[in-house]
Amino acid sequence: MIELINVSKNYLTATGTLQALKNINLQVAPGQIFGVIGKSGAGKSTLIRCANLLEKPTAGKVRIGNQELTALSEVELRSVRHQVGMIFQHFNLLSSRTVYENIALPLEFIGRNKKQIQQTIMPLLELTGLKEKKDSYPAQLSGGQKQRVAIARALASQPKVLLCDEATSALDLHTTKTILELLKDINKKLNLTILLITHEMEVIKDICDQVALLNNGEIIEQAELFDFFTKPKTELAQTFVKSCLKYELPSFLQEKLTTHGNPVLRIMFFGEPANQPLIAHLTQNFGIKLNIWQANIEFLKKGTLGIMVAEAMSNQANLPAGLAYLQQNGVFVETIGYAH
Repeated sequence: MIELINVSKNYLTATGTLQALKNINLQVAPGQIFGVIGKSGAGKSTLIRCANLLEKPTAGKVRIGNQELTALSEVELRSVRHQVGMIFQHFNLLSSRTVYENIALPLEFIGRNKKQIQQTIMPLLELTGLKEKKDSYPAQLSGGQKQRVAIARALASQPKVLLCDEATSALDLHTTKTILELLKDINKKLNLTILLITHEMEVIKDICDQVALLNNGEIIEQAELFDFFTKPKTELAQTFVKSCLKYELPSFLQEKLTTHGNPVLRIMFFGEPANQPLIAHLTQNFGIKLNIWQANIEFLKKGTLGIMVAEAMSNQANLPAGLAYLQQNGVFVETIGYAH
């Protein structure tokens, strides 16, 4: 549905050429929520603006559906942009227009009459929970309500794709949760393809199907959500994951780790394995007892992620077979140290 092929973007500055994006290759499948995460200055906003050609790439191709945007004329591009909704960090609402009138704006631009506009907007007000606010002005709304208006406005032209540029970074934690739930609901009900950029791992964890990590204008890692959280490959991905998942041992437990003794394991359960008595089977079938040091549960978009740190005690000879058994049943296991 969305494809960026060898996309690069350069800017001319007083000190020379700044390469904001370098050979970006990215595919977002129809109906998928795809998240791009990175630190400030990584090139995220440039990437998402290139996705609908608000910024024209210096090199490469951008496709949405079966149309190559980079090959279209300006007139053709304006027509295709009606299929691409976009929401921003700062809402960009017109203060002199009501909620209803703000949402109507893109429909007015394409020449819809009042009846057509009403038939389009009323279901959107219902979908976004704004029915009671349709005659209110932006100054009378909370931040979350303003973002809901921006989302409804982006959906007014019935796009196939929604682009989100740091859509929750100006909101508090509770409001962020409600907006993410709304985006998930829209994705499910409308089968809308969503590409979002963010610097917040909680957003990635709650809403995304797939993740790409952007650093200095390059995608340095890309994976399905569970793999990104359980097997981050780069140091930067590991830093992001650690900032979100609570699996770092407290200092008094870290001090117990040595270079020899009983293996200390980090065990991660996701989906179906989390509903099976695999740890009980480890003891019964392999004679391996676990001394649990720490355990907690995280909630990803597609299920529950259980994280346990435990010391494997007794029957060390059976440990490789026991760990293989866990891994065969979809459990991620790694040795993080040893203890006496």
